[in-house]
Order: sequence, then C-alpha cells, then structure tokens
Amino acid sequence: MRKLRNEELERLDVDTFKGVEKIPIVLVLDNIRSLNNIGSVFRTADAFLIQKIYLCGITATPPHKDIHKTALGATESVEWEYAPDTLELIQELKSEEKVIVAIEQADGAVMLNDFRPKRGKTYVLIFGNEVRGVDQQVVSHCDEVLEIPQFGTKHSLNISVSAGIVVWDVWGKLNAIKNPA
Repeated sequence: MRKLRNEELERLDVDTFKGVEKIPIVLVLDNIRSLNNIGSVFRTADAFLIQKIYLCGITATPPHKDIHKTALGATESVEWEYAPDTLELIQELKSEEKVIVAIEQADGAVMLNDFRPKRGKTYVLIFGNEVRGVDQQVVSHCDEVLEIPQFGTKHSLNISVSAGIVVWDVWGKLNAIKNPA
C-alpha cells in the first residue's frame, strides 16, 4: 500500500463545497471554552458536509488564530453564525420544524447506537460546555437527548471527540436512509 498525496484525494474546493447539497445536520456549540475544540468541530463539519454551525454564548468566533490552528481553513467552507442565546436559537430552529437534539447524559436519553433518524428531517445537534455540558434549560426544550455509550471510568468525552463520534454516526444513518441497499 502507498499513502495518497493530498492532490490525489480529489477534495472539493471552497466554492464547490458551498454549492453542494449538505447532509441535514446543523451543529450548535453551547458555551464552548476551548478554541481548539471549536476549530476541530469546524473540520468535522467540513468533512461530513454539515449544513451550518451556530456558535452560542461564550463560544468564540472566527477569525481567531487558535480556531484556525485546528480548523485548517474549514471556517471558510462551513457556513456559521453567532447566536448570543442558545435557548432563543433552538426555539427559532424548532419553529422551522427541525429536530432539536442535545448530546448529553440525561434521564430518558437514547443511546447513540439506538438512535434512528427519520427521512426528510433536519437534525440540530447541540454540544455543550466542557465542564457543565448542555445547559439544563436547553436540554428541557429539546425533542430528544442522545448519549454516547461509555464503558470506562470517565464520565464524559472531549466535546470535539463527541462531535466527531455523533456526526459520523448520524451521517452514516442518514446516508443509509437516503441510499438504501
């Protein structure tokens, strides 16, 4: 086997990326402190053709050198917007008939492996603060809560790791619905 060079990967350029159909997923970052986490989520969003990222509360916005360090240009390709209040944002998105989903540990949470998205729906996935998680008021207004199964001693995963796991899983399930075997 031979590693492929970047030019062999046939990736989209930014203008083409902006014009292609996106997967029906929107990401909301609820009060994320780490600029590196924010940049990593941008790269994940670029990799999986996510519709949009909302940066809420204390979550920093581009341009910033520490976001750029991990985003590697994804802030130029992925559509994003700042929203000062996460709760107001999700109420607005809910009125647009989007399915609002917190990624959190909560009573009644659905394990990610058991989650079955529905065709024709747009899913808003909310990821919370590195210490406090998704704000309880926000969780209370969600349509669903997804939990990533964990089997070790720790209680949580890094937010950028969580985003990568959840986006990959939901992306795959939505693609299976779109393109059944």
